Amino acid sequence: MAKSIYAIGTLDTKGSELSWLAKKIKEAGQTVTVVDVGTLAEPLIKPDISRETVLNGSDLPKTDHRGDSIRLMGEALSIFLLKEFAEDRVAGVIGIGGSGGTSLITRALRDLPIGLPKLMVSTVASGNTAPYVDCSDITMMYSVVDVAGLNVVSTAVLGNAAHGIAGMVKYRQNMVASKRTLGMTMFGVTTPCVTQVRETLESHGYDCLVFHATGTGGRAMERLVASDLVTGVLDITATEVADEIAGGVFPCGSTRYETLIEKKIPLVLSLGAIDMVNFGGIETVPEPFKRRNLHVHNPQVTLMRTNKVENIKIAKWIAEKLNRGTSPWTLLIPENGVSSISTVGQPFYDPEADAVCFDTLETELKVSANRKVIRIAQDINSPLFASQLVDEFEKLVS
Repeated sequence: MAKSIYAIGTLDTKGSELSWLAKKIKEAGQTVTVVDVGTLAEPLIKPDISRETVLNGSDLPKTDHRGDSIRLMGEALSIFLLKEFAEDRVAGVIGIGGSGGTSLITRALRDLPIGLPKLMVSTVASGNTAPYVDCSDITMMYSVVDVAGLNVVSTAVLGNAAHGIAGMVKYRQNMVASKRTLGMTMFGVTTPCVTQVRETLESHGYDCLVFHATGTGGRAMERLVASDLVTGVLDITATEVADEIAGGVFPCGSTRYETLIEKKIPLVLSLGAIDMVNFGGIETVPEPFKRRNLHVHNPQVTLMRTNKVENIKIAKWIAEKLNRGTSPWTLLIPENGVSSISTVGQPFYDPEADAVCFDTLETELKVSANRKVIRIAQDINSPLFASQLVDEFEKLVS
């Protein structure tokens, strides 16, 4: 059976728009399957796949609260699309919608594999798209006008979207897993270290994927690990954990490190940028933190120095994760500074705050012959520290 582009929308409100979009995809030379995920009334056009098929026997809640119906339909769509993908039917996915439809459809798109073409035409695509995209590779396209009828603007946008998804599918760049594909985490203040590690390992024949440690970066890396596309990790930058503990804007999420442990891949870790919690502009720093040691990185980013209490919590949080399972790992501690601004003379220099984190980790972690903690009297961006990271990783894979 030929693969198809799945065009998804709530056909009780977006019938003519999705029908026109499907026609344009066909004109672009692609097979299309129209999927209804409406939750309000009967579909305005006949879909190729009905909402009943998507729901697979489930009933929408009998309530006036639309959010419950959207949540249930989104969960059902995720299960349905993953099944269709597993049966090799899906070439790509495109959705159209307002705020409700966008929430519903992207809930399912986020669960599809990275690399599969996915495009969402949405009325909310010009705002904060993080809740819809998270760590997936959804392409968000702003509809400009509401997805409510066919007019000079909507036909232009939907036509471009149709040709966009058709082109993604026709010229898709397939990802091929390799046993020498590595993930590593980086932040601006750990860039020299990660750059040296990456360049060294690339010279040794590895394909290195660098993830910006902004919360979604760490989750994206772990998602690729879960998909067996990344087979080794140098998790050098841990600032996402500091944000998770102290309420910064780049939290790692409650499951961080779990996939790395479960997959039992070669894993080297460090504590890059645990000296800082991230906020937006200086005016966004919460009131309880206004009198803390703050550093304005740029007009949009303000950093707060972590204190002893937070560093103890960070260490215990990391230790609790690493103590799960029996997979091998090595943790390298840069005793002379965990970022470029925590070394001597820099604004976040606080060796006592760092030390309580290091000491707590050594106390809490369950070490063994293949689960080691190594202290190094260097700062994280020292060339000697970067070399040690590479050496310890290559010991794990040898």
